[in-house]
Amino acid sequence: MAHASEEFGHGDDRPPVDRDPADQDPAPPRRRTGGRSARVRAQVLAATGDLLVEGGYDGLAVDAVAERAGVHRTTVYRRWRDVGGLLADLLDAASDDAWSPPDTGSLEGDLAALNREVYEALAGDGTGLTTALIAAGFRSAEAAGALSRFWEDRYARCAEVVTRATARGELPGPVDTRALLVAATAPLYHELLLLRAAPDPALPGRAAAGAAAAGRAGVFGVPAPPTAVTPPR
Repeated sequence: MAHASEEFGHGDDRPPVDRDPADQDPAPPRRRTGGRSARVRAQVLAATGDLLVEGGYDGLAVDAVAERAGVHRTTVYRRWRDVGGLLADLLDAASDDAWSPPDTGSLEGDLAALNREVYEALAGDGTGLTTALIAAGFRSAEAAGALSRFWEDRYARCAEVVTRATARGELPGPVDTRALLVAATAPLYHELLLLRAAPDPALPGRAAAGAAAAGRAGVFGVPAPPTAVTPPR
């Protein structure tokens, strides 16, 4: 399969192999290193995010990222290859943090706190980095894969919210954790991304309350496996 950059016009302007003396040992994007490698990665990813917000996917080009980051373009081409590689690493870097879901003492409170973080990332004029990255996922296969990894990571971390609620006795029996979390956050993505509705500060709490009530009512319960029936002799 062609890289996303080749499909959308970023793959035909690769420079000649003019070696950058400072870039003899490039590291893979996900490798955690210090010193110059870490500084270059931080500069390049910051430039990628800024340019994506400013011009969208179509306004993103490797040469422009290199110029904005203040690094040699060969460094960027060799380490990230193309726009898809830049976007994928930008998303993967977002998972290299110590974020954990807040503990408010109740399921509804925890879901509301999570929703407020989502709301802050999505609300506004629709030109924020979160919105731009989601849109880029529809244009780049590498970005789409990285976006899926990011969501999987966040849902895995947020499972703690349901585990705590079950331990407190707020939820009856085994619960489909993913279904509950999706139900809590889906109204925000639907309203703010799909419908482009006007920001509503009450939306995070309202969506959380609905999902928590459904959870308490057993809507997200996991069915018990069927009992084997022994045929009569």
